[in-house]
Amino acid sequence: MPEADDTPRATIIAISNQKGGEGKTTTAVNLAASLAASERRVLLIDLDPQGNASSSVGYARDQVSAGTYELMTGQATLDEAVQETELPTLQVIPASADLTGAEIELVGAARRESVLRRALEGGGARERWDFIIFDCPPSLGLLTLNALVAADAVLIPMQARYFSLEGLGALHGTIEAVRDSFNPRLAIEGIVFCMFDRRTNLAKQVVAEVEQHFPQHVFTTRIPQNIRLSESPSFGKPALLYDIGSKGAVAYLDLAEELLQRMEAREGDGAATADVRSQA
Repeated sequence: MPEADDTPRATIIAISNQKGGEGKTTTAVNLAASLAASERRVLLIDLDPQGNASSSVGYARDQVSAGTYELMTGQATLDEAVQETELPTLQVIPASADLTGAEIELVGAARRESVLRRALEGGGARERWDFIIFDCPPSLGLLTLNALVAADAVLIPMQARYFSLEGLGALHGTIEAVRDSFNPRLAIEGIVFCMFDRRTNLAKQVVAEVEQHFPQHVFTTRIPQNIRLSESPSFGKPALLYDIGSKGAVAYLDLAEELLQRMEAREGDGAATADVRSQA
């Protein structure tokens, strides 16, 4: 019988919402930083041509010579694309200016939906990090599709507004289609409410409706409206490096802890199931 492979394997999470303005990039950057602060090795990959996740950790788009575009088109290796950040356990593949044209160029690529997955597998990415976090564009194009094909799970940031409910429904349909056609393991990791104002009845109603349709998926952590979260990207820092005591930074640290606890609980359930089967 072959020996079990005990090599750690990264969990790959796509931060995605097809509607803009829902807190997607803020969540990708600050969740990645919070996981890194818990001494996990984290790789943040910026797949949004706007490059906001990159600039939020110190990499302006016009200063990137090798990034996501170069990795996906074979012009750079994984090692060449990975850059360091202020956090020792957080690295980033930033978005270069050329990522804007990637959607068009990928149309003619062989197995175009899995270019990113093959690039990461070729560089042994799963064995090098504990978490790989994708910041996806706010649309369903080839970049988002590549993220969903490469990911294990999707984390969905959204505001507690009725228009946001429509975007959530569209994204859920996309996830189901990707699961059926390209990536059967793709799961919804959870839904996190951002820019949340718990004082309004509307926010409470939207949360209740989402919890009804997606039971067990809504994170209890809420990300509040917070000026420090808005300010920190202009300084090229995640919120916890800009002001670790701010409500926004604390909320993302709580979200990272909740995510880790969920994963540990699932692993415990899996181990218990395996133990029962071995005794049967």
